[in-house]
Amino acid sequence: MLLDQAKQAVAAALETLDGVVALSEENVNVAPHLYLPGDDLSSLVLEPRYPLALTVHQILDRYPEAHIGVLARGCDERSLIELYNWKQIDPDRVTVIGLACTPEEAAECRCAQPYPTTVAVGEPTEGVEDTTLAEFMAANTREERMAFWQRQFAKCMKCYGCRDVCPLCFCEQCAMEDATWVARGRLPVAFPTFHLIKALHTAGAGKCVECHACELACPADIPLSILYSLLRRELKDGFGYEAGTQRTENPPVFLNA
Repeated sequence: MLLDQAKQAVAAALETLDGVVALSEENVNVAPHLYLPGDDLSSLVLEPRYPLALTVHQILDRYPEAHIGVLARGCDERSLIELYNWKQIDPDRVTVIGLACTPEEAAECRCAQPYPTTVAVGEPTEGVEDTTLAEFMAANTREERMAFWQRQFAKCMKCYGCRDVCPLCFCEQCAMEDATWVARGRLPVAFPTFHLIKALHTAGAGKCVECHACELACPADIPLSILYSLLRRELKDGFGYEAGTQRTENPPVFLNA
């Protein structure tokens, strides 16, 4: 059973690490949890999927000398790579315990790489080609695309779910809360400032790893991954960079410096 395999892998890792980040279920609520050596692992669960890289970042920010593991899916590993690139995490302090996604999970996220580099739990499955962006661009003119986004962003209730779930939103001061750019107490938010700030600070800066967490978390069903995939394509065409696939000292935002 996959869950039993995960518990065994975490237990083995805790023999040498200070802790392991994984999901825990308590009173039907599931949240990231730092398991410590000697802890009971009976609460450990694998679903629902939740990005864990930012939790690792927060723990290491408070305990920089700790060496912790993380039960990481492919998108978690890609997020960690970007956090390394942006000098938010010391890679020597993190051990990835690889968890492969199921074919159903890969299909839901349209994930081309639904497993990390090294798999400790589960079996690697085939990736899924994401044709959403190509189909969207082919089916709509420039004017139709603008009208589409106006309709989509008009549904936004400014819940900040897309930001809060994003594993690469690590700014201490968020421009999406700056009244200079985003008026307080206004719904729908002014088009298109709110969403373009998020898009340019993640995908536009080369951080987006296509985990689709923002889109899955959106209560208004705004297809954010179309916009982010477009920016990822521009970064790849312009700089040859795909977030989460390579370690570098110079993320794209610095390439023109």
